Amino acid sequence: MWNEKYQFCSGRQAVNLALRLSLVIYLLTSGLTLFCGAQKVETATLHFTVVKDSNGRPVRNAGVVLHPVKENGKQERGGLELKTDAEGNASYDGVPYGKLRIQVLAPGFQTYGEDYDVNQPSLDITVKLKRPSGQYSIYDSHPDEKDKGQGKGPGKQDPSEPQ
Repeated sequence: MWNEKYQFCSGRQAVNLALRLSLVIYLLTSGLTLFCGAQKVETATLHFTVVKDSNGRPVRNAGVVLHPVKENGKQERGGLELKTDAEGNASYDGVPYGKLRIQVLAPGFQTYGEDYDVNQPSLDITVKLKRPSGQYSIYDSHPDEKDKGQGKGPGKQDPSEPQ
């Protein structure tokens, strides 16, 4: 009863209307795709070589993390992680031009971090990882300092301060 009273078009008219509507949507999305495709984004290929600073030998299985950087210098969300092969190499094709923060992490080495400006089709980056240095403590003796152990520590007072 309801269908008869409020039916706007017949079944055949509904199919024609649906086909016309889908054709219009297809043409709009195709035109939008062509318009967006006309704005070609330049991309680069990045080649990484990760070696030990002490002897120049490759660091295998190091994590190379790529983060896009905003104009204000802050790191954008997301990113990509690559792993180096046995020769310490990793590469990635399709990196858009612009600022990129690169971090390299490997067990037993200091973390490396640097911002790069990707502005050419191919970029070779060599990273020399260093072993961690010892921590500085005021409680240890430091023979290279001029006052040789006169530094502040528990029970010690700076001789230039009044008592």
